[in-house]
Amino acid sequence: MKRVTIIAGHYGSGKTNFAVNYALEIAKSGKKTSLSDLDIVNPYFRSKDSEKVLADANIRFISSDFANSNVDVPAIPAAAYSVCADKESYSVVDVGGDDRGALALGRYVPEILAEDNYEMLFVINCYRPLTRNAKSTVEVMREIEEAAKIRFTGIVNNSNIGDETKASDVLASLEYAKEVSKITNLPVKFTSVHHVLYDELKGKIENLFPLRLYIRQTWKAE
Repeated sequence: MKRVTIIAGHYGSGKTNFAVNYALEIAKSGKKTSLSDLDIVNPYFRSKDSEKVLADANIRFISSDFANSNVDVPAIPAAAYSVCADKESYSVVDVGGDDRGALALGRYVPEILAEDNYEMLFVINCYRPLTRNAKSTVEVMREIEEAAKIRFTGIVNNSNIGDETKASDVLASLEYAKEVSKITNLPVKFTSVHHVLYDELKGKIENLFPLRLYIRQTWKAE
């Protein structure tokens, strides 16, 4: 596990929910953990929705003061610099959708690269309109890398259709994820699924990651 884990992806890929769950998993291991929300693109659908869940798990949550308000200000909080400064904390960074959101990450990249203790995960979802195939998905990935000036190190297959997702839908996405992996030469680190599907898919998929949903979606938090 790297000290800094950056989570990025296309709009609607599910990156924020994965980021919240990943931070919770790190905290379970007893490590000092923080989650930074750098989403300056869509302040109305962000990890701040799960702030209480994070607080209960002793996870430091960092976001703009304007998150979940009616003020749409692309502001990054000064506390976000602790991602680089606090070497004793394991930091999960939720980056805004696509290349515009990745620009906010750019100011931290030199220090992240200098420390060289990071993972950058690209969250993919073949059931989203603009990333239905590997080629279009990789195009989005390259745009994010160019904007942020940092390269991805792994892939998270989070292909789902919300609360209508069946185990067969997840299994059908594996070939897509494999193709993205082949084109980019990056490993599929996780295939994430709603936790109710976990037992059905366990043993059929490597590195299966169960998700509980803590942000505003059709599924309700538990």
